[in-house]
Amino acid sequence: MIDEHAFLTSLFKAIDNHKLTLPTLPEVALRVRDSVEREESTAKSIADIVATDAALSARLLQVANSPLYRGRVAIDNLQMAVARLGTRMVRSLVVSLIMQQIFQPTSEQLDQRFRQAWEESVQVAALSRVLTSNLKHLDREQAMLAGLIHNIGTLPILTMAEHDAKLIDDREELERLIELISAPIGQRILQSWGFPESLIKVPGSYQDLSYDGGELANYVDVVQVARLQTLQGSDHPLAQLDWSKIPSFAKVGIDPEVSVIEIEGVAKDVAEVEVIFLG
Repeated sequence: MIDEHAFLTSLFKAIDNHKLTLPTLPEVALRVRDSVEREESTAKSIADIVATDAALSARLLQVANSPLYRGRVAIDNLQMAVARLGTRMVRSLVVSLIMQQIFQPTSEQLDQRFRQAWEESVQVAALSRVLTSNLKHLDREQAMLAGLIHNIGTLPILTMAEHDAKLIDDREELERLIELISAPIGQRILQSWGFPESLIKVPGSYQDLSYDGGELANYVDVVQVARLQTLQGSDHPLAQLDWSKIPSFAKVGIDPEVSVIEIEGVAKDVAEVEVIFLG
């Protein structure tokens, strides 16, 4: 059994010595993020930034015309697409495109695990967006982004595992490491990306079922409930627990016995989000 503390120390040392590079946001993503944070930013100013990246531009127009956001008329103009989607959704799309590029294996042995990590992120993101619909103090698109990045700390662990034959062959040990140390790694990535504290908290706290961040639900609560909902009915150990004792359910306003996906309209909304991010 691998010493998780030693593994984490080794991983952070590799990062500090530039032997293992954390994923970084490209220039266009940084500019979009910074523009979204500025109150004086406009749909035109953000569209001008997006226009510098052909792949992102095409993706933005595709999503603006998807069933989830489609209006009465089709859109073929980036400024109109930004106006329809909203700046936070545009930022989520930029980050999701980067993450899709990040979650690419360099070895066939871990291909399935990389794909699983991304698909889990999208499922949690879709449900996080739905769960936030009745939480007026939270933003739906921000909640979706929180879901997309909640398990990003898994990536460097898989990258390190690719250089450790024993770890690649021991799936149970690999999953144990991911469960134990992905949180601080995820926080470090988001800090390096300059994310707000409300999102940096997500990878570090969503696994803590006793988490209590205050009277009102925050993005940790939403992601926590969304993730558990994706496990409902499975044989996962977390699905066997008494969810009524988890504070996040009451804050989000969801009965632990209820399957959110079975609520009218939810399955359709979730499917439409999955189409956007999974194709």
